[in-house]
Amino acid sequence: MRDLASCFGEYAVQVSDAASCSSYANYSCISPAKYNTGPEPIDGFYVLVMVDSELGLVLGDMAGEAVAKKLKTGTPAAKFSLVSRREHFCGNTLYLTKAQFSDSGTSHDILIRCSGENEGLKHPILSVCIDKKMVIRVKRLQWNFRGNQTIFVDGLQVDLMWDVHDWFFNPASGYAVFMFRTRSGMDSRLWLEEKLVQKEQENVEFSLLIYASKTP
Repeated sequence: MRDLASCFGEYAVQVSDAASCSSYANYSCISPAKYNTGPEPIDGFYVLVMVDSELGLVLGDMAGEAVAKKLKTGTPAAKFSLVSRREHFCGNTLYLTKAQFSDSGTSHDILIRCSGENEGLKHPILSVCIDKKMVIRVKRLQWNFRGNQTIFVDGLQVDLMWDVHDWFFNPASGYAVFMFRTRSGMDSRLWLEEKLVQKEQENVEFSLLIYASKTP
């Protein structure tokens, strides 16, 4: 791990928003960051965002050391929730990732597979499994290349949407898109008792967007 003192490209920015009466401060260091195949750093960086003197965002493997050296002991951390995540996969037609659909839920294994039935990939089938349990199975994928279905995870309604059009009709790009999006009861109920309205509004929706390519 790169020592914090050797981080030469360190930045600190503070902004005040008169409209919301809030102040923001950003501390970051990404110059020594290491990258894999994508634009997102994987090691050797940190990003800290303060909102009204509360720690609102912490990213990077160097973040812990940065918090200890730059912020006062006992700095409060703002309540936060992950609202979206995006991933890119390439090669083959089997994709595996993990996702937690709510703050109080557990992490789930997600498996997306495009395979053939009896005749190889001539008649491809799309299947999605969560924790080794199949939640959707789409036959005649070249005709049903777009669609959506509602599934339930941790008692939450999750909209699962897929678009694999480019796998078949635009091989130059060849990207498929899969989205998992949670929704609160407010989206599906015609009415709610007053006591339940506030509880439903506190639920934060989460979305996982996956771009997948058959070729590297």
